[in-house]
Amino acid sequence: MHPFPIQRRRFAIGAAVAAAAVACPALRAQGKLEKSSISMAVGGKAAFYYLPLTISEQLGYFKAEGLEVEISDFAGGARALQAVLGGSADVCSGAFEHTINLQSKGQFFQSFVLQGRAPQIAIGISNKTLPDFKSLADLKGRRIGVSAPGSSTNMVANLVLSRAGIQPGDVSFIGVGTSAGALTALRSGQIDAMSNTDPVMTMLEQKGDVRIIADTRTLKGTQDVFGGAMPAACLYAPLEFIRKNPNTTQALANAIVHGLKWLQTAGPGDIIKTVPESYLLGDRALYLASFSKIREAISPNGLVPEEGPKTALKALSSFDATVKADRIDLAKLYTNEFALRAGEKFKA
Repeated sequence: MHPFPIQRRRFAIGAAVAAAAVACPALRAQGKLEKSSISMAVGGKAAFYYLPLTISEQLGYFKAEGLEVEISDFAGGARALQAVLGGSADVCSGAFEHTINLQSKGQFFQSFVLQGRAPQIAIGISNKTLPDFKSLADLKGRRIGVSAPGSSTNMVANLVLSRAGIQPGDVSFIGVGTSAGALTALRSGQIDAMSNTDPVMTMLEQKGDVRIIADTRTLKGTQDVFGGAMPAACLYAPLEFIRKNPNTTQALANAIVHGLKWLQTAGPGDIIKTVPESYLLGDRALYLASFSKIREAISPNGLVPEEGPKTALKALSSFDATVKADRIDLAKLYTNEFALRAGEKFKA
């Protein structure tokens, strides 16, 4: 491959970092942390959706930045968000689209480092309770499992159903989490379909428990469902927190980007050694099969793609009447300043 495109990319990133330093003088040189103890909320930490967070935590990258991060795990992203809104957590590791929902209600939160560039969510139909499934219309009146009502798994389900004319009220959404409880809910017949993340969905798929009908675990699948790049897991916080704590925010972004850099070259054995044993759900081979499937969905550098927020807004506004596209300021949803500087530090 000719070297010039790479050189141009490096120049572009360097220029962007310089521009960020001008726009935000506090980022020119990272000074003393305004806040060294951080409480973080996450919804379903064992899912691959949040693998970069787990890697950064397990490998000590937060501590390397001078941070003590206490992570509270909830059943889904919507519940994690409630912890931040309620003041019991400073930062949320959650889905990018929550920043849109919040802004539509007059609450300004901002994503400052991306973990996933695809939602990594698949929708599967239970072969036990719906063996004769033919179309989405068959889901009317049925029970659909999601990590938690209002979470990104719920959002993807709403989007796919809306294209078949099915409204959220036409089905029953049931929170099942993102780990062993989700497997049990589907296999026992408590739900008829499920919108969830890996490793859960790959495990159900490979054991013949579900038939996948929509899949955003790959970049191509994400393009098929959303029509463009869709930013997924990220660290986001109230805009006021970011403005008051730029050095702390930078340290958090550094830790995540450090984890993303490690993931670029990590092998299956490295992943198994690093994540907690409970995350494997009792099947190492299937866990690694799941990792292979979603690997390209992990962000390589923590940057939100320029077209991503537009894709997310278009998706949300297509089925949620409370989200008015013309009233959302896309520029306030995210900043790449912190991830750019972290990328310079770790050559990500």
